[in-house]
Amino acid sequence: MIDRKKIEEGVRLILEGIGEDGSREGLAGTPDRVARMYEEIFSGMEEDAGEHLRRVFTADHHEMVVEKDICFYSTCEHHLMPFYGKAHIAYIPDGKVVGISKLARTVEVFARRLQIQEQMTAQIADAIMEHLKPLGVMVILEAEHLCMTMRGVRKPGSRTKTLVTRGLFAESKELRAQAFMLIQ
Repeated sequence: MIDRKKIEEGVRLILEGIGEDGSREGLAGTPDRVARMYEEIFSGMEEDAGEHLRRVFTADHHEMVVEKDICFYSTCEHHLMPFYGKAHIAYIPDGKVVGISKLARTVEVFARRLQIQEQMTAQIADAIMEHLKPLGVMVILEAEHLCMTMRGVRKPGSRTKTLVTRGLFAESKELRAQAFMLIQ
């Protein structure tokens, strides 16, 4: 549960810690704005991805389904800085399909948590396997991390790609190659 009052107090302390006057006109409402923003961008902390994946449709279909270029924004748990990019999901149904918007909603649930990209990729794949029960799933995330762009090494434009495969995708190079071709 998000505690807005604690967040507001924390933001006041940060402003004070960097030498700012939190009562000046431009900053007076900042603690409240940040608390409301955190409520929104961390809303996935209390959300169950399974809620989006439970509504399935029977389909006599065992061919690959690909949803690509699903935009996401998340927050790195190491620096509390954003990382953002695109998710690509391929799955092979086993008699059940899910509405395509539900794949995007699943990505959103995990993106709206303090996160690392590697973990987020696996969480998406595991949720799809658990709730949709496909023959296999492949999830690719590609993202730019502002902790690398704005600070530290300062390399804007660098992108991190992560890949997780489950089921038939883990077993078959041919299936992975076919999915990669469709995602390109």
